[in-house]
Amino acid sequence: MTESKITQHRLLSLDTLRGFDMFWIIGGDILFRTLGKLSDQPVLTWWGTQMEHVEWKGFHAYDLVFPLFMFIAGVTIPYALLQKLEKGVSKTSLYPKIFKRAVILIIFGFIYNGFLQLDVSTFRYASVLGQIGIAYLLASLIMLNTKSMLSRIFWFAGILGIYALIQLIVPVPGFGPGVFTPEGIINGYIDRIFLPGSLYGGTFDPEGLLCIVSATGITLLGALCGLILLSKQYRQYSKVLILVIGGIVLIILGSVLNTWYPVIKSAWTTTFNLLAGGISMVLLGVFYLVIDVWKFQGWTLFFRVIGLNSITIYMATCFVPFWEISQFFLGGLARLSGTFEPVIIILGVITVEWLFLYFLYKKRIFLKV
Repeated sequence: MTESKITQHRLLSLDTLRGFDMFWIIGGDILFRTLGKLSDQPVLTWWGTQMEHVEWKGFHAYDLVFPLFMFIAGVTIPYALLQKLEKGVSKTSLYPKIFKRAVILIIFGFIYNGFLQLDVSTFRYASVLGQIGIAYLLASLIMLNTKSMLSRIFWFAGILGIYALIQLIVPVPGFGPGVFTPEGIINGYIDRIFLPGSLYGGTFDPEGLLCIVSATGITLLGALCGLILLSKQYRQYSKVLILVIGGIVLIILGSVLNTWYPVIKSAWTTTFNLLAGGISMVLLGVFYLVIDVWKFQGWTLFFRVIGLNSITIYMATCFVPFWEISQFFLGGLARLSGTFEPVIIILGVITVEWLFLYFLYKKRIFLKV
């Protein structure tokens, strides 16, 4: 698919999906974990469990949150970059922008991890935002320097294929090849050698050096899906079918391979990328169908307000006392509600966060990185 087949428009479904994803980060996860513990309803109990990361191997719904965000970041690449190429903007003028974006996200990641405390010896250099920034940079460079859909698919398959081979056949001293434990996996071995400071998992870091390479794969997958959505070659329902069927194929492939090559979010195994990427494709297809094709849009405001300032609210949780504000206004009501006291406080936190973002939304203030 070449740039000449790209048309320009903004997807309401993409902003909504990003906000839906961020909702679980800014309090939705805690809300449903709490409800699951307090309620005797099987559905709430099950979903509360799904709102926790698996300890190592396996997959819960909450394990999708981060890769879905990276997938969405990839979907924006054709919108943010390839459309500019179509307008005659040179690639060389775009390189500084994507490098700047990566650097800013890395710096934000440092701040989020507490770098301003200046305790360099115990500081964690790997971060969620840093991984997003570097993976976005690498995926953008691939998209800008390839022309056809086929070549981009080869890059996607090549990244995940080579990554799988590294995890499966490269021996780790003292453990050997293909050991999928926190201590024996190749990711942790490389992090322990090359990453200074502390590691999130002690012997490994889920946003470590190899994980960034793997995460580039799902970001690139998002970019491929963005090309499909922007293409004039397909009708809207065809785009939905491609996304949903393609996603189901990846889900099946990741699930089947899981028998020999485990799904591990903390190590971003290729099977994890296939499973999370497939689910992300299905979600994007469904959101696109409902919001941009069927035009059922009235319900999207809540999530769009969050999605349009996703980095803002992520960083704001570091220094805005949302929990204290909720406690100040709702502490009495929460105390009177008995066992549901934490639920009232959490609902208050989400409400305060949303009102903060709604204020920015009404003032047209959006943090652009």
